[in-house]
Amino acid sequence: MPIFQTSIEIFCSYARADEVWQRKLETHLSLLKRQGLISLWHDRNIVPGTDWATAIDVHLEAASVILLLISPDFFASDYCYGTELKRAMERHQANEARVLPILLRPVDWKGTPFEGLQVLPTGAKPITLWDNHDGALTDVAIGIRRVIEHLHSLSFPASPLSLPYLWNIELPPV
Repeated sequence: MPIFQTSIEIFCSYARADEVWQRKLETHLSLLKRQGLISLWHDRNIVPGTDWATAIDVHLEAASVILLLISPDFFASDYCYGTELKRAMERHQANEARVLPILLRPVDWKGTPFEGLQVLPTGAKPITLWDNHDGALTDVAIGIRRVIEHLHSLSFPASPLSLPYLWNIELPPV
């Protein structure tokens, strides 16, 4: 397993009604956090007394990956749909961040700003429709790992000089 010096910041956008799914997904991403590949931020990390809108904006702008936890409640939320989704897609289109829509519950998402993006889980089957929710969340975590590893490969091209750094080994003296 390669050792990375910096983790990739992930911003998680979700409707309050889907908080239980956000927490389950966070649990499934815990190995990526332990391996130093990611740091995950969501609005429950806001410290009391902090201007919540500013905190969200700061982390939305800093994130390299933005997860959209899609459900009917996500679309019903003016803040999720009108603010977070809008800015996420602007950053995605400017190649500043990667947007990953994750289908939590069945919902019509035709005509949305992310309609052209590949969604998770595999086959665009919402997590709640899987017989095994842990299996669905594992599928999502594997998809996120693939994106993270791809982003790391873009940051650290695997040239002969970088290989020892990436695998944390030393070359014999020349």
